[in-house]
Amino acid sequence: MKALVLSGGAGTRLRPFTHNSPKQLVPVAGKPVLLHALEAITAAGITDVGIIVGDSGKAIAEAVGNASYLGISVEYIVQSEPRGLAHCVLIARDFLGADDFVMYLGDNIFVGGIGSAAAEFRRTRPVAHLVVTKVANPSQYGIAELDGAGRVTRLQEKPAHPNSDLAVTGAYFFTPEIHEAVRSIEPSGRGELEITDAVQFLIERRRTVTAQLFSGHWADTGTLGDLLECNRVLLEAIAPATHGLVDHRSQISGPVIVEAGAVVRRSTITGPVIIGAGSVIEDSRVGPFTSIGRGCQLRAAGVEYSILLDDASVFDVSALAGSIIGKGGQVRRARKDAVAHRLLIGDDSHVEVSA
Repeated sequence: MKALVLSGGAGTRLRPFTHNSPKQLVPVAGKPVLLHALEAITAAGITDVGIIVGDSGKAIAEAVGNASYLGISVEYIVQSEPRGLAHCVLIARDFLGADDFVMYLGDNIFVGGIGSAAAEFRRTRPVAHLVVTKVANPSQYGIAELDGAGRVTRLQEKPAHPNSDLAVTGAYFFTPEIHEAVRSIEPSGRGELEITDAVQFLIERRRTVTAQLFSGHWADTGTLGDLLECNRVLLEAIAPATHGLVDHRSQISGPVIVEAGAVVRRSTITGPVIIGAGSVIEDSRVGPFTSIGRGCQLRAAGVEYSILLDDASVFDVSALAGSIIGKGGQVRRARKDAVAHRLLIGDDSHVEVSA
């Protein structure tokens, strides 16, 4: 079995972080979302991976490389413009050949992995096998309707009156029969070849399409809130490790990872927390559920339930929570004589200021 990982989206909902970096490289729990995806694919026993890239392909290739460190081989496939998920299958035809494959959306995270779904697909080998999860607001998702035997009878995209609460997630398993389906469908109203239309094509021809319920935490990390929540869930599973310097005046409790080269002085760290290599934490309070990237600086700071990207800094701000600070971003207290807030805000930014 092969894997086709889709990493060509623009990530408009994650701006400003995605102005200069693709959404799949935004870090969650200490590593880019895309690396979490590749690790899940590797754990499912899949070693031959094609990655669909768009305008940000160079950045993704630089971040992932040949992925030999993960024990997999990678081929990059360029999609010149976003034309739909089914179009990705079309342009990957030469890479996929006559093999079964999993199509994995590169901005999705499955806590616990997709190993169970991969094993079930290998065992039963339907023409398509969807990973679904129960959601409270099905009208916001692509929804699968199932019969009593677990076969998919219908797919609906964001239905106004859903007949199911099973959302289709970002992992789809296919046999080579999907290639006829993606060649046979027409572009949707938004001008894209939809993978849901291709699967519906198979259903209408009485081909066996099945679904498997994913009971763990699944996230489409398309919004800042999704990133923070996924960061929280992943941090709950970390094992403590101290490779950097923590002085005797600091207090660490709960699972905390201090990477090599990081320095913690006169600070309180309450896990789960990851402190990236080369970061300096002084006279500060960090955690819980906080990921601090590499080369960050915190002085007289208080940060919790937040993500700091590489080289970010927080100075003299004691109550920062539920925040994401971009790469090289800086947060500091205003001058004592300041009578108003002074802000420098980039495109598509969101700022909340207390009265």
